[in-house]
Amino acid sequence: MSTAEGGWIDRNGKPVAYSDTAKSIDGFSAALIVTPDKDWREKWNTPPETVPQFSLAKEVADGGELFILTFLSNPRLNAEGMTDVSCDFVVSRPDGTHSVSKADIPCFKVRLTTNPTYVYLSGASVKYVAEPKDARGTWTVAVTVKDRNRGVSIPLKTSFVVR
Repeated sequence: MSTAEGGWIDRNGKPVAYSDTAKSIDGFSAALIVTPDKDWREKWNTPPETVPQFSLAKEVADGGELFILTFLSNPRLNAEGMTDVSCDFVVSRPDGTHSVSKADIPCFKVRLTTNPTYVYLSGASVKYVAEPKDARGTWTVAVTVKDRNRGVSIPLKTSFVVR
């Protein structure tokens, strides 16, 4: 998936429908994935012409690892060329209690020297390891990606099942 000014597009340049995991508001785009790929950093750190392919995970068993990643595109720059994107990050157990709850994480605050419409990996990522004591059932991930320069918040949500 990549972006155009109007939002997320697929490899063929066709618009991707908004979903709980990928949205665009007022030109700003954000996406959320859960992947079992332990090599996700190597997949991401490739030349710009290489589009990384991540496996998507919907469940995990004891000892399994999942990586929760957020992406963004087209953050607004201030007069100094700085982005100001923060994230609220909540991972909830099946009973609704929070395993992780962090607000206003500075997830993409940089002086941007590349094209803002490129896709960027945000600093808001979490590694989850399924431990024997973890609650079984559906865990929910909610991330709100906020472009403070633009005054836009994008709520994203996904889930996975601990078996």
